[in-house]
Amino acid sequence: MRVFDRGSGPPVIVVPGLQGRWEWARPALHRLASTCRAISYSLSGDFGSGRRLRHELGFENYVHQLDEVFDTARVPRGVLCGVSFGGCVALHYAALHPERVSGLILASAPGPGFHPSPQQAAWIARPWWSVPAFVLTSPLRVWPEVSAALPLQKRLAFFARQGIRCLTAPMIPSLMAARIREAAHVDFVADCRRVAAPTLVLTGEEHLDRVVPVGSTRAYATLIPRAEYRTMRHTGHMGLLTQPSVFADVVSGFAHAHHH
Repeated sequence: MRVFDRGSGPPVIVVPGLQGRWEWARPALHRLASTCRAISYSLSGDFGSGRRLRHELGFENYVHQLDEVFDTARVPRGVLCGVSFGGCVALHYAALHPERVSGLILASAPGPGFHPSPQQAAWIARPWWSVPAFVLTSPLRVWPEVSAALPLQKRLAFFARQGIRCLTAPMIPSLMAARIREAAHVDFVADCRRVAAPTLVLTGEEHLDRVVPVGSTRAYATLIPRAEYRTMRHTGHMGLLTQPSVFADVVSGFAHAHHH
């Protein structure tokens, strides 16, 4: 099991999004490691995860894997921070293993009952055939968010760095589609009722998130007992990427407040 593990302080395990690669979050993880023990990993089945995907387990693959992450890092208890799809994994794990989760952060996670948009559904139905269109249209889809988050002189550099990350830590489209289908079989509403850890629900601004409606994520703040809600300004779904320092500072503040 290969794990990113840097820094000292309250342990924070960052569960990556649908693309499955921890490397995409590298800037935020390094910032987080300056104040916390930042831990992350690639999801089962992905290149570099070191963990085979067991198809008979479905979504539970990611629960078993998180157990391995805790054990490999020798962390008996820590804060779970799930980003996008990773928030679904973190929530389900926190519901099943409250003894290991001192705090829970759900960042732009699809809420209970989330349904892909027609365009997203088309990509899920034909993941490999959709790659060319997905790649070519990505800059246009994320441009409003990048423009809001970054000054003009930094935008092209952001796209260049993100492009390099995508090339060096490639996603597997068919695996991403399978993850969405597997998550549809989990009762996340029931999971919300079982969460005992202090919880932070974090989103970007509503008009800038073109991936998961902010209202879908915000529903967790109502469903999870005593959860708090925060908005990151000037970003949408990609605050982890466009504003890594701000994202890391929010996560660090929560982790220190709930470290015990």
